[in-house]
Order: sequence, then structure tokens, then C-alpha cells
Amino acid sequence: MSDRPLKAGLFGIGLEAYWPQFDGLEARLRGYVHVVASKLERPGVEVVNLGLVDTPEKAVDAGHLFRQADVDIIFLYITTYALSSTVLPVVRRAKVPVIILNLQPAGAIDYASFNALGNRTAMTGEWLAHCAACPVPEIANVFTRAGIRFHQVTGVLNDDPFVDNEIEEWIEAARVAQVMSHNRLGVMGRYYNGMLDIYSDLTAQSTAFGTHIEVVEIDELARLRRDVGEAEVAACLDRIRTEFDVQPDCDPDELARAARTAVALRKLVDAKRLGSLAYYYESVSGHEYEDVITSVIVGCSMLTAEGIPVAGEYEIKNAQAMKIMDSFGAGGSFTEYYAMDFEADVVLMGHDGPGHTKIAEGRTKIRPLEVYHGKVGSGVSVEMSVKNGPVTLLSVVECAGKVKLLCAEGQSVPGPILEIGNTNSRYQFPIGARAFVENWNAEGPAHHCAVGVGHIGSSIEKLGKLLEVEFVRIC
Repeated sequence: MSDRPLKAGLFGIGLEAYWPQFDGLEARLRGYVHVVASKLERPGVEVVNLGLVDTPEKAVDAGHLFRQADVDIIFLYITTYALSSTVLPVVRRAKVPVIILNLQPAGAIDYASFNALGNRTAMTGEWLAHCAACPVPEIANVFTRAGIRFHQVTGVLNDDPFVDNEIEEWIEAARVAQVMSHNRLGVMGRYYNGMLDIYSDLTAQSTAFGTHIEVVEIDELARLRRDVGEAEVAACLDRIRTEFDVQPDCDPDELARAARTAVALRKLVDAKRLGSLAYYYESVSGHEYEDVITSVIVGCSMLTAEGIPVAGEYEIKNAQAMKIMDSFGAGGSFTEYYAMDFEADVVLMGHDGPGHTKIAEGRTKIRPLEVYHGKVGSGVSVEMSVKNGPVTLLSVVECAGKVKLLCAEGQSVPGPILEIGNTNSRYQFPIGARAFVENWNAEGPAHHCAVGVGHIGSSIEKLGKLLEVEFVRIC
């Protein structure tokens, strides 16, 4: 994981020939650039503001400066008409995604006041302060011919909620892209035997997101667990009782076993500097590794709630989806279809194993299970529902070495769930349960996906554009 801030480059463009012709225009436009800079500034973001670039020579210098500053994204603010030769050298050398801000200072020119100026030069200067849209086709043409991808925000500089929301989403998408490119994903164990849909191309994942994938051994987790002291177990048990609703039928010895493993998991994550983890293992009856792997659920849930999402069944693609969702601040819990309720028009979704307790409706329960269905052993597990309200589903899909992002927005709704010691929720979708299931399946995802709170499909779409990864929204 990296503490490196997102570096957002900003430059405005203008035409040097205008400054001696129109009094005050240059200063006015430079002031607009500062307004845009203030829109970009926030904790965790370093704005590299190069001000107004108004000649091809300055554009060459700006390209070098952005590259030296190692910016992650560039916001190109068009203040007035400017030559495309003041733009191309900047973005061509910087080689990062570029967002064109086509923002004029007012929703409309005050025509009466404008025409009452009486001085054609003053009138032209006033018009030039409002003609941000003028050079956008020229710039778009040059970018297209140069093979440079670009994205646009069009609107008003001040008091335009659409513009402010778009800038927020682009910043957030760039920040998440940066998180993913610095993330270390641990993979421990092996695939669940026979689940062909979850087998992943690790190179494709690293290529698409920049993620480093670290292969870690269950042997090391077992060694760390052997060295856990009783005081550490007791402290973890206190935390578990505080953070979870421990059911009265839980065996104290099973809770202690889970706490010991939770401590070891945290030490493994710290030692390997992991930001996410995918795991699965079975071992053989009576082996130490079976004891380890059957006691990981609570500890993995705790890590997930701390922003280190853990995906079971060695579902690497879904560990990526969960990390994306969590990085957007939406949570990101492991889920799959459980059943369909055609009478209520909802899809029941959930999963055994770790859950994201910070997006739970109420406190997450810890329940004892006599059997982990389809897996080895027994022990304690977590049971929760995702908070009622808007939710987003995300699947990282692989097909023929290509990665795409598949998402859907819906609602987590109250109602009966299956109280079987798993995560369980009821989801409604605007297109209906039947159409959602068929349309989702048609995109070829694995049977797992990540669920988070809020509607963030638009932000995920922008992430896909920045990564040049295909994005599909079902609803």
C-alpha cells in the first residue's frame, strides 16, 4: 500500500496575441484557472498547477514539468480560444489521461449589458472571456489524430452541481486507479477445485490495474499463528466482542481459535504489506493447516473492514473488485446469487466466509457452524445483511485475456433472509430480478461479485475509461 498522494496536473490555455489587444483579459483568465485549482484541491490530492499556457514554447516546457512531477492525471482547462499547438506538446509528453474542462464563467452572456458596452474592442474581449467551447473541436481533432484518449466536462465554472460532481468523480476515479496500481494483492493457497470460472490470468490483472500480486504461503501464516501469545489472543477476543454480536451458542474455544488466527493474519498482512488477499485451502483432516484455514473467517472479516478486502475461494478477480469498491468508500463485500424471490421480485445474494462488517445493517453476528458447506471443517462464521438503501454490484470479468468491469445499481431492501451464518441480503433492481439475472449472466462474469453501498456506477465507469478497460452497466 502507498501513502503517495494523487498528483493532479492542471493547466489553462489561452492565446498570447490577445493580451496586448484586450485589457484585463489575461488576468481575468488566470483568475479562472485558480478557481479550477480550488475545485481540485482536497486531502490526498496534490495539484500541480502550471497556470496559463499561451504559446507552443510554454507548452513544451509544461510537458516536461508534468512529467517531472509524475502527475497521474491532467485537467486541461480551456479559458478561451487557444491554438492546439499549445496543448499537444503538454499531454503527448506527460502520457497520462486528460480531462478537458470546457467551462465558461457564466451560464449565458448578459446580452443586453454586452451590447451596451458600445466599444467593439471591449465587446470582443468580453466575448473571448466566454468562448471556452470554441477550440474544443480543434483540440479533439488533434487528440484523435494523435491517438490520445480524452474525456470532457462541459458546463459553467461556478455554481454548477453537474460540473462539480463530474470533477469529483474524475478525481475519485483517478485516486482509485492510483490505489490499484500501488496495491499488493496476496494470493494464498489454491483455487477451489473445479470452479473454472474463477481461474484468473494474473498477468492480465497486473496489466489492467497495475496491481502487484504476491504469492504467500499458508506455512508462514501457520508459523505466525504458533507464535501468537495468550495476551494477544485475549486482546483480540475483547475486540471481537466489541465489534461483533457474538451469539450465546458460540463455543469459547472456537472464538479463541478464531482470535489466534486473526492475530496471525494481521501479522502476515503487515509483513507482506498487503492491501488485499485471496485465499483458499483444504489440507487434510487433523493437520495444522486445516486448523488454520477453518478459523480464518472472523479475522478475514476484520481485515476487510479495515480496507484490506479478503476474498475466499481464491477468487482473485473478486478481490480486485472488492478493493475497487472499498477504495471508492463503498465497502465491497463478497457475494453471489443465493436464490430468487419472484413473489417479491428480489434476488437473494450472499456468501459464506468473510463479510464487510462496516456496510452491515446493524451489528454482524458470529454464529457457530457444524459444517462449512462444500469445504472442510467447522467453526464460527459471520452473518450479516448489507445496509438497506442504494447498492452497487461490481464484477471484474476476464475473457480471452481481456479484463472488463461489469456493474449494476440497485437497492438492498428489508425482508426475511436465510439465517445460516453467512452474509445474506435482498436486492431489487430497476429492471426487475429476472431481467437483471439474465442480462448480468449474458456478460460472462464469474459467479462471485462485490457489493458496496451507494450508487457509484458513474465513478466506476470513469475508472474504466482512465484504465482503458471496457465498462458495462446492466442497470
